[in-house]
Amino acid sequence: MNGHDPDAALSQIAGAIAEPARTKMLCALMDGHARTSTEMAVIAEVSTSTASAHLARLKDQGLIILHTQGRHRYYSLTGPHIAQAIEGLMVISRHSANAFVPNTPTRLQFARTCYDHMAGTLAVQLHDHFIAAGWLIGEGTYQLSLTGEKAMIDLGVDVAALRSQRRRFACACLDWSMRRPHLAGALGAALLQSVIRREWVTQDLDTRALGLTPKGRKALASRFGIET
Repeated sequence: MNGHDPDAALSQIAGAIAEPARTKMLCALMDGHARTSTEMAVIAEVSTSTASAHLARLKDQGLIILHTQGRHRYYSLTGPHIAQAIEGLMVISRHSANAFVPNTPTRLQFARTCYDHMAGTLAVQLHDHFIAAGWLIGEGTYQLSLTGEKAMIDLGVDVAALRSQRRRFACACLDWSMRRPHLAGALGAALLQSVIRREWVTQDLDTRALGLTPKGRKALASRFGIET
């Protein structure tokens, strides 16, 4: 891309995303897992040679990266910022000028992964609770209050380690199915890993869906007042 012509650069990125097969590939990688070109061909419903060409285009535009392990080659999104951009485009594609009625499949609407953090109804409810409780401070880009930091540490989140990372500490990500923010950034990713470790949610291997366990349902009600 020509770094001196941002309009042209944006146009190239938009063109890479716009092709339906490539869109399917990008959406499939939104769960944070890496996949082979053969798997991507099946997902996009194209031949393996066509899939390779599409993957090369996405890689050239910086949307995906290639991982090589011995003879195996895997593709994943370049990072969480790509997932957030795709999530935002999904919101736009739902014709926001019209009255909004969620039509995401029920399981995905309730809880799913958005790359490395949690999205869906449950994630929006948690985000709203963190704001109402005064744990998150800021507008769109967040810091933790003292009580918020203690609450996250109690959940097993290493807040100090997160602050040392190069990525954004905590930020809002507009939810595709709810059209309201959920928590992203390093804190959002750590929170997802915490609830998985605590067996509050289970993660599907083949889809983005997260399943709420009975243990998780009880914990959400007692800790956050979230009834599901």
